Amino acid sequence: MNCPSCAEPLAPGAAFCEACGTPVGAVAPPAAAPAADVAAEAAPFELTTATAVPGRPAPGTPRPCLQCGGAVGPDGYCESCGSKQPSERDHFREAPADWVAGACDRGIRHSRNEDAMALFATGDRAVLVVLDGVSNTDDSHLASLAGARAARDALVVPMPSGMGTAESRAAAVTRTFAAAVDGAQRSIVALTPEGSTQPPSATFSAVVVEGRTAGRARLHVANIGDSRCYWLPDAGDGVQLTVDDSVAQVQIAAGASRQEAEQGPQGHAITRWLGIDAPDLAPRVTSLDVAGPGWVLNCSDGLWNYASEPQELADQVAAAATTDPQALALALVAFANARGGQDNITAVLARVDAPAGPGVADPGHNAATADEGETDG
Repeated sequence: MNCPSCAEPLAPGAAFCEACGTPVGAVAPPAAAPAADVAAEAAPFELTTATAVPGRPAPGTPRPCLQCGGAVGPDGYCESCGSKQPSERDHFREAPADWVAGACDRGIRHSRNEDAMALFATGDRAVLVVLDGVSNTDDSHLASLAGARAARDALVVPMPSGMGTAESRAAAVTRTFAAAVDGAQRSIVALTPEGSTQPPSATFSAVVVEGRTAGRARLHVANIGDSRCYWLPDAGDGVQLTVDDSVAQVQIAAGASRQEAEQGPQGHAITRWLGIDAPDLAPRVTSLDVAGPGWVLNCSDGLWNYASEPQELADQVAAAATTDPQALALALVAFANARGGQDNITAVLARVDAPAGPGVADPGHNAATADEGETDG
C-alpha cells in the first residue's frame, strides 16, 4: 500500500505516512469494481446501457439517435426517424461534467471501433484517458476499453504532492501514472486469448486536470505510443504535450520534416505499446501549469492525422464556435470523418477557465525508445 498523498510505500498497519505525515485514511483509494462489472464493461456495449458509466444514459435507458436525438429501439433503428444506428461500441459518448466530454467513433473505413476512452470529473478535477487498439490484433476493441477504464480508476484520487520539492512531486506523479499503466496492462493481458499469435495491444495517453478555475490549472500528462494530448488556449500558441513513441518521431528527431515523417510509409508505426508483447511499460510523463482559458484535448491518431500541428487543431476548435465540450468533441469527430475517416477517431476534452497568466512546465519528458515497430489502428 502507498501513501495517498506522496505515494511513498507504507509499513503494514501504519496510521501515518513516515515521509509526509499524511494520515493513511485521509484519502481512500477507489474500491475495486466487482468482477461481474468488469466483465460487463469489457464486453461490447449493448443497445441499452447495462451498467452505470459516467456521462452515459442511466441503466436501461435507450440511447439517442445520432441523426434526430430520438430513442433507438432494440433492433438498432431510431423509433422517430427510422435511421439505422451504429452499435454503441462503434460510437459512444461520455460527459461526466458540463466541462468534460468525449466522443469515440469507428470512422468510415474500419470495420470496428478499436479506440476507447474513459473519463472522470469532480469539482475542479478531471481524468481523460484514451487507448487506441492496434489494428488486426485479437480482441483489441475489448482490451482497449477494459484498459482505459482500469487506468481511469487508478487516477481518480488526487495526484500526490510528494515531499514538498519539485523533484519528489514529479517522482510521485510518475509512480501514479506507472500504476495506471500497470492497471491497463493487466486488463489487456487478462483479455488476451490463449495461444494468440496477434495478442491485443493499444497505445495509451492520459491527462489529469487539477484546479481548472484556480489562479493556475495544472495538467499532468502521460503516454505510451502515439495517441496525443494538446493544450489549446483561447489566446496564444497551442502546445503538443506528448512525444510520440513512433518511427515518425525517430525520423523527426533525425531531421525529417513533420509532414514528411507522419505521411510516410511508416508514419503510424509505433515503437511502444501496451500488451503482453510490450517492449517497455514506462510512460513518458510531464506536467504543465496553464493560465488563461482554453481546451485540454486527448485524442487518437484518427483525429490528429488530419490536423497534427497544435495550430491546425486550434483552427478546428475555433471553427466549431462552441464552449460545450460534447459539441466540440462531436465536431472534431465530424471533421475527421469528412476528411476520410480512415481510422477510428477519439476526441476527449476538458474546458479550463483559469485566469490569464504565464504557464510553467516541469523540465522535460521521460525519454523512452524501442527498436521494434508495430502499427496502431
